[in-house]
Amino acid sequence: MDFSEPIVFLFKIMIREAWSFNCDSYLTSFMSRTPTYNILMYSHDTYGLGHIRRTMAIATQLREPHVNILILTGSPIAGRFSFPEQIDFVRIPGMIKKTNEEYLPLSIKINAQHALNIRKNIITATAKTFQPHLFIVDKEPLGLKKEVLPTLQWLRRCQPNTQTILVLRDIMDDRHSVRKDWNKKGIYDILDTLYSEIWVYGNREFYDPIEENSIQACVSRTMHLTGYIPLKMPSEGQIQRARKDQGLQNGEKLIVVTTGGGGDGYCVMDAYLSMLERESRPLPIKNVLITGPFMPKQERKKVFKRARKLGVRTYHFYRNMEKLLAAADLVVSMGGYNTICELLSLRTLPLIVPRDTPRKEQLIRAKTFHRNHLIDYIPWHQCGAESMREKVFTLLESPAAITGAISRFQMTGISTLQERLKAFRGLEPINVCNPALQPVTEKRVKDSRLAAGVRRAI
Repeated sequence: MDFSEPIVFLFKIMIREAWSFNCDSYLTSFMSRTPTYNILMYSHDTYGLGHIRRTMAIATQLREPHVNILILTGSPIAGRFSFPEQIDFVRIPGMIKKTNEEYLPLSIKINAQHALNIRKNIITATAKTFQPHLFIVDKEPLGLKKEVLPTLQWLRRCQPNTQTILVLRDIMDDRHSVRKDWNKKGIYDILDTLYSEIWVYGNREFYDPIEENSIQACVSRTMHLTGYIPLKMPSEGQIQRARKDQGLQNGEKLIVVTTGGGGDGYCVMDAYLSMLERESRPLPIKNVLITGPFMPKQERKKVFKRARKLGVRTYHFYRNMEKLLAAADLVVSMGGYNTICELLSLRTLPLIVPRDTPRKEQLIRAKTFHRNHLIDYIPWHQCGAESMREKVFTLLESPAAITGAISRFQMTGISTLQERLKAFRGLEPINVCNPALQPVTEKRVKDSRLAAGVRRAI
């Protein structure tokens, strides 16, 4: 058997080490320094597409010579994306959110805890084998159901110079819910002991997560508000080809309706189709509906059937989404962080229908951006044919206020992350598992104390 194959080699490590946290077995490989800088990114990915799309956008922008980026993801559609050179992914079994606290396996029919154990073990084995210089965890400080905790512990104990970064959206939920959840899970202590820095994808002038979530000084001093994360803009030629592909002619407008993963997006599709069904005359508009891969099968069938009667194009999944969104005159969507950032970076007119359960994150974001004249929105429980028609035609007829604000909106997230990466790349990894290899320095003493503090905290 050829253990040079990455997946086979990974499972060899799993079996040989039996998930041991003993650092000594990794000493030899750690001492074999390579000129590459390894970035490991974790994206738990359950219900939607936002996490994996944002992770991919960031990975693409952080890519440079001698940097390897490996993405840990539970997204079932990760393989549909085109991964550029120096970026790859490890797929962990997918999970789907049933409630805020309960998750079930997406595809495999096994006990939920068994599926979570598989995910946890793959994450840990991948980190041990890949030995990242930088470990970026998206949104969940301990991962889904604490699945990242063993990896964070191992990194602190055996590779303390690995920079561990938690990345957060600026808005996670209403302030009461965030404070209650973080206090219950001991998140404030976790942030202080297990993470080197916290990157917040947002602008403090729009929304101040430090104040809203009562972030303590010991944690807030490690926080960097990066600004919002932009999407790479397609070329003008690519945009025109996308419009041509949709058959636009004679000044027709293109409206794209998308609900991300689509798991709870049917009501948006229903409202838009109802609007079209009530029109007594053809409109000078081309419509494209993208249901998303997680829309329940029966709901998707209803959307496709109604759309066919109206001559509306529908897609289950659209691979080059950014080109289609850039080509659109108006996009109707839900209010996830990634979607709004994509539309603003593409300078596309957005109409948002934010969900307000089980979290109020999308609603708060919609209100925040609407207050800054960057979007218009329809409250979830007011979404219907009439409200949809009023907002759509108002925006198409009088877009200037929003398009002007969008043109002035600065998105600094990627440049900030690139600056942080440059700072990190000057660090040389040191193995604490064999003290004989290290000079006794003030930093080593600090690292040792930190590791001991982590073990006590956990």
